Amino acid sequence: PIVDADRHVIGVYDAGPRDPKWAADVVAPATALMEEAAAGIYEHVFSGMPRRGDFNSKTIGNSMGGGQEAPSPFFHIVLNRIVLAGLLATQPFQRLAGHTNTIFQAYAPDLHRYYGTTLERLHTWNKKLKRNFLSTISVFAAATFNFGPATVTLPHLDFANLAWGWCAITAFGHFDPDRGGHLILWDLMLIIRFPPGATIFLPSALLRHSNVAIQQGEKRYSFTQFTSAGIFRFVENGFRSDREVNEGSLSAEEKAARVKTRIDRWAEGLKMYKTWDRAFE
Repeated sequence: PIVDADRHVIGVYDAGPRDPKWAADVVAPATALMEEAAAGIYEHVFSGMPRRGDFNSKTIGNSMGGGQEAPSPFFHIVLNRIVLAGLLATQPFQRLAGHTNTIFQAYAPDLHRYYGTTLERLHTWNKKLKRNFLSTISVFAAATFNFGPATVTLPHLDFANLAWGWCAITAFGHFDPDRGGHLILWDLMLIIRFPPGATIFLPSALLRHSNVAIQQGEKRYSFTQFTSAGIFRFVENGFRSDREVNEGSLSAEEKAARVKTRIDRWAEGLKMYKTWDRAFE
């Protein structure tokens, strides 16, 4: 685990389950599936360097932000949507989602419950929204496939994610983890060896992170599961956007209460972190 000065578990590094067949049954086929999918994905070419790095990526699931009035699916052309949905349905990614869900629940049960309850409420409100995975194996609303071929991120924050929330990043590919691909957590001054099949849970909206470059000719991919902060706000607003609430006929007292609630959310969110000595109570 990654703990702060007060022994709160703020992140977790997981090398994978103690299953001798995990690498052969999950990591290797997941890598092969991403390589195959990358060849079939249509990628629109943009000018300039993307904020997270120079690599092909596609996100599937539901999100809210950028002026949306309600959560909605990420848009894709039909071909890309079929490829991404097909990846999620494969056994390696189903097993990976289930394993990361178990780790999340074990180290941050309150935070995991908050994610699960929020997503359940959202899908009860709008049954037309599709989940990436069954609720029993994932509490995340979205997932990004980083197809590389050399997925090396620049220092960045995922500022659209829940401030105290976790995302789960899993590495894949063919690279020497002793010579590259390490995860750098700049604010904590940590460099973490990050081999294929390993997963890191971290508050990516708070901690600047990036990767060490891999060697020439090597390939690195990653799979990131997350939920945007906008979804949490939408559900807590009674299935209304912030703009709809703010433009409503709120009294001065209600506006003051709303400001206080937004401030208190941070303190309440931090309470969802377990201290290491109580992590498994």
